[in-house]
Formats: sequence, C-alpha cells, structure tokens
Amino acid sequence: MKRLTIKDIAQEFKVSISTVSKALNDSYEISVSTKEKIQKYAKEHNYKPNFNALSLKNRQTKTIGIIIPNMLNYFFAQVFNGIEKVANDRGYKIISCISNESFDKEVETIEMLSNGSIDGFILSIAEETVSKNNYNHFRDVIDNGTPIVMFDRVADSLECDKVVTDNFDSARSTVAHLVKLGHKNIAFVSTIGNLEIGRRRQLGYLKGLEDHNLEVDKNLIINIDDDYKNYEKILEPILKNNAIDSVLATDESSAIAAMKVAQKLGHKVPENFSVISFSNGILARHSSPRMTTVSQHGEIMGATAATRLIDRLEDKSDAKKETETIVVKTDLVERNSTKKIL
Repeated sequence: MKRLTIKDIAQEFKVSISTVSKALNDSYEISVSTKEKIQKYAKEHNYKPNFNALSLKNRQTKTIGIIIPNMLNYFFAQVFNGIEKVANDRGYKIISCISNESFDKEVETIEMLSNGSIDGFILSIAEETVSKNNYNHFRDVIDNGTPIVMFDRVADSLECDKVVTDNFDSARSTVAHLVKLGHKNIAFVSTIGNLEIGRRRQLGYLKGLEDHNLEVDKNLIINIDDDYKNYEKILEPILKNNAIDSVLATDESSAIAAMKVAQKLGHKVPENFSVISFSNGILARHSSPRMTTVSQHGEIMGATAATRLIDRLEDKSDAKKETETIVVKTDLVERNSTKKIL
C-alpha cells in the first residue's frame, strides 16, 4: 500500500501542505476543529511522519537539487557550471536532473527529491509545464518550507527568488545595432515563441523597429515550432520570398540555419547580410563566419542563483527574507557575422 503523505492529506481536505503540517504539530495557528479533523484522518489512515523531510531548521543535507530542461542547449550547460563552482566553494553537493521539457518528468523529479534528499532547488521550468501553466508542484515545495530559485524560465505567480536575463532590452538594443550597421529589413526568428522569454524578446524586437520608424512586416516574424533538423527547410522559402537583409534569432541553431540559407540564396555574410543570435555558445564560436551573439552570461546566472539559494539556506535570522528577482545584463559579442553595409 502506498505510504500516506502530508500532500495526500492536504489534497483530501483541500488545504495547503503547510496547514496540514501545522495541524499535525498541534500549532496554535490552526483552528481546533481543523486540527482535530486532520489529526483524526492521519491516525485512521496510519500516517507516519517522514523524518527525512523535517524542517530545514532541524537538519540540512548540504545538497542542492538542480533541474534543467535540457542539456543540448549550451546555455544551460553554462548555467550548470556556474552553479557547480559556487556550490563546491561553499561546501554543497548537487544532484542534477533533466526534465527533457516534460511536465510529468519535472513533477516526478520534484517529488523524488522533496523527501529530505535536498535543502533547496535551483531550476528552469520545462516547456510543457509553461504550456500547461500548472505550477502546483513548485507551490507545494515552497509551502513546505523548501526554497526554490528559478532561473531564465520563471513563473511570475510564484513567491520565490528568480534570476533572469533582460530579454526585452537586449533584443531592443540588438535591433538598434543592426539599424546602425545599415539594415532595414530585419527578420526575427524564434524557436521559443511559446515561452515568456521568447515573447519578451519578440516585444523587444518590435520596440526596436518602432524606435527607428521601421514598419513591422509580419512575414519577417518567424516562429519555428519544430525540430532543428528542419530549420533550413522552413526558413528557405521565407528568406527567398521576402526582402530580408539581417536576422536576429533567439538561439544559435536557428541563427546558423538562417545564415546557411542566406548564403545558399546568394547573400554574402556579413558583406550584405548580418546574423545575430542569443546565447554565446560553442556553435556560435565555431560557425563560418563566426557568429555575433547576445551573451546571456550563463555562468554568472548560475553563480548568482546558487549564491542566492545558499545565502537563504544559511540565514539563521527569524525575520523572513523577501524574495527577489535579479536581472543579469547581456552583452553584444561582435564577431564576423555582422558588418556595416554600404
């Protein structure tokens, strides 16, 4: 028979995990009638407390749980490196898991590690979780006293620390850079249009066009929801049938695909066609020509998230520390895929 958990009791009475925990510990904060109902139910169903999941005030594992959406994205690997360095320096171990953009996998991982294995989480939300808009598994963890620091992909509705990129401003300033180079027909290629970070970058792109009195051509806003192997096939007819002189892409794979298609169609990069990508990874540095990028400073983001979580774990004061959203500023790394056109 499955072992009864606090979460099961919370679902039975439609209350928070925190309320059940207080009722089982006879807290004065819970009404007598509610306490009696919960305590009676727990006794009748042979509830046994999980001593490994006691309050962080009583014990610490000195272990942090890391949940990353996928490891194919070099940005997440950079973030992981930043987390690992800070954790090692401060005497913490890490347990790393990959959600593979799956809601169910993310929920399973959260439940597995929330049994007392870790002291807190650092995570970026899976794509499927964002589309479902279901963050109850995170909310339960937070209500149960386990801190979470989210990075890059975050849930605004949750009360936890967050570390993000200035997506809107960086896209806006990148458009300004392309205009300064002489470009007027700037395409926006996105593979993350269903994520808030993708939407923020697109809004920044649109604001950049507005800043320079450039008309918005909906044909130049290209949202790709497909496998990277098909990027070139999708982009070729669009670049062929529209007057495009530059591309701002949300990731390296789609940027390289756009560059290859442009070259195939007779454009010369960067002599008369420029390409800029978000993320400053291995692909960008080894493409031909080498890619100009918007560096999101993944290692800094990871280090910032780890520092924030460990500081919170080691804060022994009784005062509740307010949650905070920390913005990591981007930089434009200029290489050979951009140039002032004549």
